[in-house]
Amino acid sequence: MRAMLLEAAGRPLRAADIPDPVPGPHQVLLDVRACGVCRTDLHVADGELPDPKLPLVLGHEIVGTVAAVGTDARRFRPGDRVGVPWLGWTCGVCGPCRAGRENLCERARFTGYQMDGGFARRTVADERYCFPLPDGYDDAHAAPLLCAGLIGYRTLRAAGDAGVLGIYGFGAAAHIVAQIARLENRRVLAFTRRGDEEAQRFAMELGAAWAGPSDGPAPEPLDAALIFAPAGPLVPAALRAVRPGGTVVCGGIHMSDIPAMPYATLWGERVVRSIANLTRKDGGEFLALAARTRIATSVEVLPLERAGEALERLRRGRLRGAAVLVP
Repeated sequence: MRAMLLEAAGRPLRAADIPDPVPGPHQVLLDVRACGVCRTDLHVADGELPDPKLPLVLGHEIVGTVAAVGTDARRFRPGDRVGVPWLGWTCGVCGPCRAGRENLCERARFTGYQMDGGFARRTVADERYCFPLPDGYDDAHAAPLLCAGLIGYRTLRAAGDAGVLGIYGFGAAAHIVAQIARLENRRVLAFTRRGDEEAQRFAMELGAAWAGPSDGPAPEPLDAALIFAPAGPLVPAALRAVRPGGTVVCGGIHMSDIPAMPYATLWGERVVRSIANLTRKDGGEFLALAARTRIATSVEVLPLERAGEALERLRRGRLRGAAVLVP
């Protein structure tokens, strides 16, 4: 089958013909219909996340059709459409797993990182970590729901009932989160790179009450801030923007170093917290929400062989919403 391989960090992806994968006992073999391109793919490709499986097929926002099932697979049948997220397997017996926090599993394995993902014509996945997908979304528009949507949803929930919400970095996750926040009658303020007027227009189109540069002052105090851009200096900036008692949630898996800051920036019972991965409970809740309420994912569809171009455009902030690869 055709696949785009990462052979070493920092090296361009290479198109290759590799053997079709074979499903294990609890796995399903999927014909990939679409796979979103996530910033985490970029972090893996650039070596910012350590020790990936190599060579590696990136991609963890996979929409596929079941082609075959393993000997112990019972959830899905050939022909079913399923989604594959970042969380690919957990042990089920460590402390976090037993406490219902499988996102922090000590032995977790992740799609497109320790396990081959969806930048290919076929892939395998543990059916226990796959999701049935809601009707009303074609394959390309469903793909970003599987990480940008899921991680964005978990990030938003970590902000509690914040009424005035600042979103820093208006990319794939933010454009979904902004819609959910507006459905919940929250006031959304969007913070983008200075001069990125296209991202600011995009935010306003999706219901933001204000959009402006992230290195400038907020137009009003925030109850909470969500940071999706991988830029550590945004943390003290967001802390200065939230009111006392407010929360700053870092939604990415990687971020540049957070600079030193005066204690006064944090004082006032402000909170900084991170989001790590997802749980299957998150996935079920979010996809049920997506089924009830139409989320308008903005996608640009590219052929599989242009995966490297998609990563480079993501690196440069030249995407409106999300890129999606279609074999």
